[in-house]
Amino acid sequence: MDTATRLAWSWHKQGLDGSLAGSDAATVLGTAGWARSVGGDNPYLTLFARAGIRREEADAAVAALKIHELPTARGCTYVLGAEDFAWALTLGRGAVETTLKVLDKLGVKSAEIQSLETQTLRLLHDSAANGAGALDPRQLKDQLGDAVRSLGEEGKKKGASTTLPTVLGLLQADGRIRRVPINGRLDQQRYAYTAWELPAAEESPEQARAKLMENYLGWTGGATLKQSQWFTGFTVAQTKAAIAAVNGVEVQPEKIESVETSAADAPGVWMLPADMETSADFKAPQEEQIQLLAGSDSLFLLRRNAADHFADADRGRQLLSSTLSLQADLPDHPIVDRGRIIGLWQYDPGRERIAHWLFNATTDAVQQRILEVEAFIREDLGDFRSFSLDSPSSRQKRIDALNNAAEGSQPCES
Repeated sequence: MDTATRLAWSWHKQGLDGSLAGSDAATVLGTAGWARSVGGDNPYLTLFARAGIRREEADAAVAALKIHELPTARGCTYVLGAEDFAWALTLGRGAVETTLKVLDKLGVKSAEIQSLETQTLRLLHDSAANGAGALDPRQLKDQLGDAVRSLGEEGKKKGASTTLPTVLGLLQADGRIRRVPINGRLDQQRYAYTAWELPAAEESPEQARAKLMENYLGWTGGATLKQSQWFTGFTVAQTKAAIAAVNGVEVQPEKIESVETSAADAPGVWMLPADMETSADFKAPQEEQIQLLAGSDSLFLLRRNAADHFADADRGRQLLSSTLSLQADLPDHPIVDRGRIIGLWQYDPGRERIAHWLFNATTDAVQQRILEVEAFIREDLGDFRSFSLDSPSSRQKRIDALNNAAEGSQPCES
């Protein structure tokens, strides 16, 4: 594949070409990939960009447990569909168990943890039965009393001030409790906890890893071994075994074009057999397909390859003295056309508009999509935050930089 076709192929696999229009939230996340949350608005824009799903519909899907935010690959939290809840949770348990080792070094033995688990679960079941609903961490700590042990200054240094967070993590990893957003929205990190009785996963650890690899290669349309290992958090051996389990096919370097390296130096890309066949006849769309995405959108985050999505002529562009294509993660949100980043944006809530910088002349399609996303953010979200601590004041410098950069852009084509 040449570069344009390769980017358009990823674009297509991500459902950004209109192929997911009208789908429900769980279908979008199952087809295009789990949405990274971190208290930001990426999950909402993920669903809106691919299927036109508004915030109210997304929140209703959360309330109905059709989608949910859970810790999974690498211990990171993602919003995913109900079909994936059980087996995906098993992938994140290793991260929680790591904290048990920290507690053990702090003198907390397994019997104490098990006792706190039992008491916490009983308290949440009683709360639900009494109609009190979910309990936030402070309420849990107050009601559990001395069962929650403070770990002092040494614990704080190791990221474990009390024993409660570890127990909550263990219970959540087992599907016995779940976190509930305080206000029902995905773009914040204030939670309460409620009892849950999620059936245990039927998959063995090996089968769960293979299932994630099958999904991952399907979401991306193909990825290198290193990219696969980064997203999954698997060891090299586990990654290779998972790829083999799904009959992954390696596309040799001489058959692909890389924007970063010569063909001789480029790593092989692993693809699912079905995608290997389909991609052979794939043609990049001729017409514009414009989307405004979050910097943490799956198109970039799954392979952490935002640099590959810049045209050669744009790879040296700078904003606030930083070369855009040299940053592992985008500091601003991208405006994208068939997989190619053609500009950057931030939402300016003070002016209720999208501040944007287009690398080249704009078009009617670009302007129309900016207005559509601008209206979506204004009406549904109120602001567009990258993560929980993002705020208008913290991003003002970037908003100003985008506005200043845009002043030197070419005029609109008629």
